[in-house]
Amino acid sequence: MNKTSTLQNALMLAPLIGASDTLLTALSLALLCLLVIAVYGLKMRLLRAWLSAPWQLPAAMLLAATLTSLAALATQAWALELHQHLGLYIGLIALQCVVLECNGFFTETRLLDRLRLCALFVSLMIALGVLREVLGHGSISWHLPWLAADGSVRLAILAPGGFILLGLLLAARQAWLGRSVTP
Repeated sequence: MNKTSTLQNALMLAPLIGASDTLLTALSLALLCLLVIAVYGLKMRLLRAWLSAPWQLPAAMLLAATLTSLAALATQAWALELHQHLGLYIGLIALQCVVLECNGFFTETRLLDRLRLCALFVSLMIALGVLREVLGHGSISWHLPWLAADGSVRLAILAPGGFILLGLLLAARQAWLGRSVTP
C-alpha cells in the first residue's frame, strides 16, 4: 500500500466517524460526497485537456473548493439543521477530491475500481449510521445493566464508539470474505 493510498483512506475516516451518528447525516454526507466527487471528476476531465501540468493542481484545488462551497451553501439554504451538523465534514470533501486527483483516481484508475471505492464508502457510511442510530439513540429497547435508561449505548454516538463499530464492521467483512481487508 503506498502513502497516497493510505492518506486517501485516512481522510475518509473523518466523515465516517464524525458524521455517521445518525442514518440521516450519514446518508446525506454520503450523497453529497458522491455528487461533489462525480461532478469534480467530470469537470476536471474537461479542464485537464486545456491546462499544462503545473496548473492542474491549482485548478483542482479551486474546482474542489468551489464545488464543496456550492454544496455547503445548498445544504445551508435547504436544510439548515443538517448543514449545522455536517458543515465541517462538507468542507473536507474538497480535500478528498484533491487527494484523489493527486493519487490518480480520476486518470489512472479504472471505472470499476472507482465505483467500488465509492460503493464501499457509501455502504460503510450507511452501515455505521444505522448501527450508531440504533445503538446510540435507543431505537431498540434492551434491558442490560450497562445501558442507559432508555436502552441506548451512549458510547455509540461518540467518536470512540464510531471507531469501535467501524473496526467491528471491517472485521466482520474480513471474516465474511475470508481474507485481509484493505479498504
